[in-house]
Amino acid sequence: MTQYTDHYGPEGLRTRGTVVVVPGRGEGRAAYARFGRRLAADAYRVRVVDAPRIDAGDLSGSLARFGAGLAAAVEDAAAEDGVVRPVVLVGADSGAAAVAALLGREESSVVPFPEAVVLAGLPGRGADDGAPVDNGVAGRAGRAGRAGRAGRAGRAGGSSWDDELDVRTFCPAHRGVLTDDAGTQRGSLGIAVPDALLDAAHHGTIAVPTLILVGDADPLADRDALARTAKSLSRSRLAVVRDAHHDVLNDLQHRSVAAEVVTFLETVRNALVPVVAVESSTW
Repeated sequence: MTQYTDHYGPEGLRTRGTVVVVPGRGEGRAAYARFGRRLAADAYRVRVVDAPRIDAGDLSGSLARFGAGLAAAVEDAAAEDGVVRPVVLVGADSGAAAVAALLGREESSVVPFPEAVVLAGLPGRGADDGAPVDNGVAGRAGRAGRAGRAGRAGRAGGSSWDDELDVRTFCPAHRGVLTDDAGTQRGSLGIAVPDALLDAAHHGTIAVPTLILVGDADPLADRDALARTAKSLSRSRLAVVRDAHHDVLNDLQHRSVAAEVVTFLETVRNALVPVVAVESSTW
């Protein structure tokens, strides 16, 4: 059984970099097919790996195994003349926590290989049962007028899967992907991310440029903790996506979010100098 899902750029175009996507709790690789295709269309080599398996009783060992798997995934994606750089890791939910914790460890042998990282939907520390963080945004998801049928299902006492989908995304297409994908593990958002992993993710020192993405309607996010983490890193940006939920890469704003990620990739390629600068604007 293959360990990866790959997305290649258009034939004839020079590959601009290598992106490795790490899913989060309950997500199969198919959850990032749309995101992967979109980045690949801009000539990036995209590889989606499996979500990390973290043993709360053996965090160091879990991160070491996770790091070895990432290193192998990157090396295996090499072209005839080697791995196409920059290499950028994109983590979502627990995948984001694992990536941040791994890169923040001084003893990590993986630190030298990525040139940048994207942390999407990094969860906050919730209750022991994985309950939403009390950050004042949980109710906005239910009140959003654009939720339509998906939001109404959750408010009308729909199934627990409908409730989990409402936490994850209001994008009808992605809700369908999650529902139909045999790789989706329903109920996984109710399993708390280990506190030790979250502490390592928020308090480590990531040396490479970091883009942190969070939806402002994400009931699992701790915006204060994310702001502190962003300020503690030497080269980071915290971007808030309006009306987006926990699966910030796959919500209704997925086009704008993918564009933000591509802009970040291009900025990394350009030594962190923005390719486009706004000189004046009246809106």
